[in-house]
Amino acid sequence: MNEEHRRTIASYPTYQEAERVVDHLADKGFPVEKVAIIGQDVQLVEQVIGRMGFGDAALRGAASGALPGVLIGWVFGLLNWVDPLVSSLLLALYGLIFGAIVGALLGLLLHAAQGGRRDFASVRSMQPSRYDVVVDEDVAEEAARLLSELAGDGADARTRDTARPSGPPPHHGPAST
Repeated sequence: MNEEHRRTIASYPTYQEAERVVDHLADKGFPVEKVAIIGQDVQLVEQVIGRMGFGDAALRGAASGALPGVLIGWVFGLLNWVDPLVSSLLLALYGLIFGAIVGALLGLLLHAAQGGRRDFASVRSMQPSRYDVVVDEDVAEEAARLLSELAGDGADARTRDTARPSGPPPHHGPAST
């Protein structure tokens, strides 16, 4: 869908609020295939979850190596024509052990190679600062009307001007550094 032919009808700080608006539109029979929720001002957030020592690196490596080892052993065991169940379980067990050992060794090696530069574990995610609900130009007025009904029910709708096409906000002065 071409973004130039869409309008932002509302903007919310959480995805759940934007999702609630789309659900309301769907409940009212609105053609929701003409609606999109767009995350704006996306930023990378890296949440540190703990320290990473050699033991942790080996444990994480073993866990990440065990699963592929099990799967590969299981698949090769299924190729046995005589007794595929027993051989697949046995090879899956061997694959688990081999994969865990190789994974632990690689985890230790990679942690040692970093030389103490990254002695922590983290989880990365992308998080928008706001979620815009946009609709196709031809149904924007109807969507705005239905959204005003939702706001009239006591909801805290943060609607925008429905005449403005979606896109970056207008620049109102020098950017701060």
